[in-house]
Amino acid sequence: MALKFDETKSPEDLFALRLATNLTLVKEGFFSLYQEERHKAYFTRLIDLLPRLFSDRPTELKFQDLVRVRQQGNWYQSEKMVGMQLYTNHFNKDLKGLRDKLPYFEELGVNFLHLMPITTRPKEENDGGYAVNSYHEIDKKFGTKNDLEKLTQELRSRKMFLMLDFVVNHTSNEYPWAKKAIAGSKKYRSYYFTYPDRDIPDAFEETLPEVFPQTSPGNFTYNKKMKRWVMTVFNDYQWDLNYSNPEVFLEMLTNLVKLINLGVDVVRFDALAFLWKKIRTTSQNLPEAHMLISLFRMCLQIIAPGTVLLAEAIVAPTEIIKYFGEESRKGNECEMAYNASLMALLWNSIATKKTNLLQKSLQEIPKKPDTATWINYIRCHDDIGLGFDDAHIYDIGWDAKEHRKFLLDYYCQVLPWSPAKGLVFMYNPKNGDGRITGSAASLLGLEKGIMENNEKLIKAAIDKIVMMHGIVFSYGGIPMIYAGDEIGMLNDYSFLEDPNKKHDSRWVNRPQQDWETIAALQGKKGHSSEIFFRLQKMIALRKKLSVFADSNNFVLHAAPNQHLLTFERNAIEDKSVLVLSNFDENPQTLSNDWLQSIGFFALEGVKDIISNKKIKTASKGITLQPYELLWLQKL
Repeated sequence: MALKFDETKSPEDLFALRLATNLTLVKEGFFSLYQEERHKAYFTRLIDLLPRLFSDRPTELKFQDLVRVRQQGNWYQSEKMVGMQLYTNHFNKDLKGLRDKLPYFEELGVNFLHLMPITTRPKEENDGGYAVNSYHEIDKKFGTKNDLEKLTQELRSRKMFLMLDFVVNHTSNEYPWAKKAIAGSKKYRSYYFTYPDRDIPDAFEETLPEVFPQTSPGNFTYNKKMKRWVMTVFNDYQWDLNYSNPEVFLEMLTNLVKLINLGVDVVRFDALAFLWKKIRTTSQNLPEAHMLISLFRMCLQIIAPGTVLLAEAIVAPTEIIKYFGEESRKGNECEMAYNASLMALLWNSIATKKTNLLQKSLQEIPKKPDTATWINYIRCHDDIGLGFDDAHIYDIGWDAKEHRKFLLDYYCQVLPWSPAKGLVFMYNPKNGDGRITGSAASLLGLEKGIMENNEKLIKAAIDKIVMMHGIVFSYGGIPMIYAGDEIGMLNDYSFLEDPNKKHDSRWVNRPQQDWETIAALQGKKGHSSEIFFRLQKMIALRKKLSVFADSNNFVLHAAPNQHLLTFERNAIEDKSVLVLSNFDENPQTLSNDWLQSIGFFALEGVKDIISNKKIKTASKGITLQPYELLWLQKL
């Protein structure tokens, strides 16, 4: 959306301008999903709804929207953006406790927080809050809505940003709509996919994959009270919404705006790849899902143009890029997307000590829109999937099935020589697929090193942790640290004692924040202090260098040494930065001839800006030590 703003116009005037400018696009998007002859009345309702939703937006946030659009442009692409993902109650009790710890984020250099779900959810199993009882009421264990609004006010005063989840694909079976459907309401049954017999469910099942084959096989659950089958792609207590019903879109748009009006800057669209369901397809990544996301985005930009969307689409690289928008929708879906492929490929390189699959896969990803950015991370609350492109694996001479088995064995304690201490998640014996859970530190060998009192293993683990984070700090996009990784926290096995969690090994990498260790960082030597201060230093460096702003200035260099990852962040006004990282346990060298071939050889030498040391290009070139990371600039 490109508009020229008159400084004399009020937020209301500018809303009217945005609505008029985008009305045609909204209409085209709406009627591409909902047949015009049958749904004209719903479109009229949408156009009537938009001004009402805008009027409910707090005045302070309306003016913040205008500042961002007028002055800050694509603020989310700034080199100063550094994020952290966390569970509020695991971090420091509740929202009030989180607010008390804002100076800690500032000390580390973090200014963008992603809080895992804090809205109401079922008391028993709830998928970590992703089974939704409300989209904007706060669960009392985290505090109140007033506590959240005080937190967002404090964040704005500190120039910090907040991301919350919007579980757009499903509700819980306790959500008011689901309760009304169970009670017999035909209207609310049409909000979901419910059927009196197995005919249609069986037709869907022919092509629908299983998300949780161990704990929730199949994609439908029989509800005894309703005497109907309900589509439950994730878990039996999560009912998939039926977006082919335009009522659902109107209701969910209202829920979305109520959420952002609490002071949310970025909305994480959860499971958006699943939004549109169609028999004889996988019901993932369908064109209708993309149009639906674009329609949400266009409406949101009319109401609150300072808020942006993040795509939580853990799919193949060629599919992820589509969530930024393609062709007529290019740059008009989500402004951000998780770089899940980079995350998984980095873990592949750690296990293999080679970057060939990483480089081949990155080379195949199309260029993203200039207005879009990635969220780059090495760990999150979820598992590590192995959704690599089989063709890429075969191209480098490996067998795809055997390679995935090797990765599961390497990380999940099958190979005695491996330093990793991870767990298997959702292994499917039908096809051999599985995923990996564990904290970054435990997967990288720190837990095993401490258990065995092996200083060499501990040092290698620390260097791997720093190298992995240094890559995402310098890659194009926003780096997102997972809370606890900044101090090298290990696996938390206490979930095995909780009957509601013991069947979900993802809880092993969801520990309570260790404030005792944090309090001793300054005066204590050890792995936590070393990791924290090395990451802190890199974050501060990132924020000083405009070259790390995401202006599509990322260039991947195919290094001749398959143990090294090499990429460059090009600059016009600043010096370019060449990022080198060694995934091998032995020193590795890049020749001067190769450096010269990419235009980075300098007779006077280069400087590693992390260590602030000049690196002499010896006759053989530049040598990287095991798991070393360099950010190089020409002198």
